[in-house]
Amino acid sequence: MELFIKYPLDVQEDCLKTMLYQAKTTEWGKKFDYSSIGTYASFKARVPLQTYDSLKPWITRMLKGERSVLWPSEIKWFAKSSGTTEDKSKLIPVSVESLRECHYKGGKDMLSLYCNQKENTRVFTGKTIMMGGSSQIVEDGKGAQFGDLSAILIDNLPFWVDRYRAPGKEIVLMDNWEEKIDRMARGVVNENITSLTGVPSWTLVLFKKILEITGAKDLKEVWPNLELFMHGGVKFNPYSQQFKGIAPGINYYETYNASEGYFGIQYELGVNDFLLMLDYGIFYEFIPMSQFHNDPQQTISLNEVELNVNYAIVISTNAGLWRYILGDTISFTSKSPFRFKITGRTKHFINAFGEELIIENADQAIQSACENTGTRMKEYTAAPSYLTSERAGHHEWIIEFEEAPNDIGYFKSSLDIALKALNSDYEAKRQFDLVLGLPEIKVAKKGAFYNWMRDKQKLGGQHKVPRLCNDRRYVEELIPYI
Repeated sequence: MELFIKYPLDVQEDCLKTMLYQAKTTEWGKKFDYSSIGTYASFKARVPLQTYDSLKPWITRMLKGERSVLWPSEIKWFAKSSGTTEDKSKLIPVSVESLRECHYKGGKDMLSLYCNQKENTRVFTGKTIMMGGSSQIVEDGKGAQFGDLSAILIDNLPFWVDRYRAPGKEIVLMDNWEEKIDRMARGVVNENITSLTGVPSWTLVLFKKILEITGAKDLKEVWPNLELFMHGGVKFNPYSQQFKGIAPGINYYETYNASEGYFGIQYELGVNDFLLMLDYGIFYEFIPMSQFHNDPQQTISLNEVELNVNYAIVISTNAGLWRYILGDTISFTSKSPFRFKITGRTKHFINAFGEELIIENADQAIQSACENTGTRMKEYTAAPSYLTSERAGHHEWIIEFEEAPNDIGYFKSSLDIALKALNSDYEAKRQFDLVLGLPEIKVAKKGAFYNWMRDKQKLGGQHKVPRLCNDRRYVEELIPYI
């Protein structure tokens, strides 16, 4: 890590050249004549930007067992993408190189960073709980295996890792999420658990089941040596108050990874940004969001980024994703080293009235409103509600509270004030209620989001509630549940 922190641009340049050399004999490499590409400029000019849909025909051929299509080594694992609640699933190729040099390397680097800051850690004296996905690996009869990324990772871990993991793999990879949570909880209550890893929203479900079984007031009564929760998949801020109540006094370490790769690790405890991991076989490009919908082909490399600018991420990986638009947006907080924060998704935002509301704004505003009103949020989503003869256009928020506010009007006002402070476009559109009116808050009953996700078969793993949407599809689906 010290090497790529000191020489980030050299490491990225070497990463691109290495991958181009490795893939030059693949069908894709021959199509774009990788053997003659020597610079980023020529790579950018010759290879068009890709989405999952544009790469899908190539991936489908790999699923059928064809070799050397997008990447030279045999690819037999495909991660079923679970990043959204869309009905359509994506099957992301996972090569041996990406498994070892990216995903597993990310886990080892995260623990290295943690131990470097906590020299007296006793995290290795007990066991860890890995909140894996709810999908077993399935073989299609032609050699390809697919499932949640977490299932692929757990299924391929070295044998000695089993000594440090609880419960057993047969429980962690169960398909029935509700039965799995019950069996996991009963299988770990008597273990010496020192760390956990998982998505915050689903990990809370396990925590509450454990407290229900044991009757303990918090997890420290169950596991006195618990010291670390490594999490990712969703923003932690909306869940932080719940975790502090259930698991007091532990350390939190955040990662930024997805089926496509492992991208960032929280660099320091207590600092809410990520170190961009530059030596994982991933070459990065960026599209300023100001031009994403108008001129997305104008990508820039790492040496051209500016601080506090919202960028869409484009990646080329050692699993054969070439100039792939990931769908996430980030902004850089530092260039020495390159550190960043996640700001949202290219498709998950609200801009129905010119307000350009992103997930980062929404998460921070929700947290501020909860603090002002002494409440705790469990889940939320928001969408535009358009102008009618009865009222101005506004944002409609569906929120499920752990502890509901006594005065929903005060909560709504606090949310609105926080959004104005965080987003000048929102503030401008809210002036005099002419373009954008006060937000509308609909309080969902307990379990509404869980039941909605269950009915969509999206429980567990890295499935997540979409926070913002520029149309009303999710809100309309949720209304019958609230």
